[in-house]
Amino acid sequence: MQRDFCSENAEAFPNGKGGLDMDEMLMVKGSCLTIFLPGEVDHPVSDAIRRESDRIMERTYIKKIVFDFGRTQFMDSSGIGLIMGRYRALGMRSNSLSAVHVSSRMEKLLHLSGVHKYVEICGESENLENRGGE
Repeated sequence: MQRDFCSENAEAFPNGKGGLDMDEMLMVKGSCLTIFLPGEVDHPVSDAIRRESDRIMERTYIKKIVFDFGRTQFMDSSGIGLIMGRYRALGMRSNSLSAVHVSSRMEKLLHLSGVHKYVEICGESENLENRGGE
């Protein structure tokens, strides 16, 4: 079965800035929204990403969301809530969420929280072509 990870967008965070530039954190290609998560995903960051992704989803049909964890070193419960909220916003469809460039630490967090049941996880060492992505 072929998976659509929007692999063209699943690259490292677009620039090295530490700030929250939503134009660089969220990218739409077709019906896929890629969210490049910053180094720390806490309540203010999660809230900003949620608001902006809601705005995008109001004006564009989004079928798939890819969370890029390439720079993420810390995520609290609000980050888990962000992921689950996006799952709900997409109608709780299977195969609608993916996580790429997930470190072993973040993967452990996603498993302990139960998010792995709803999000397809592609770790740091895995590359999308090997997983059947475009």
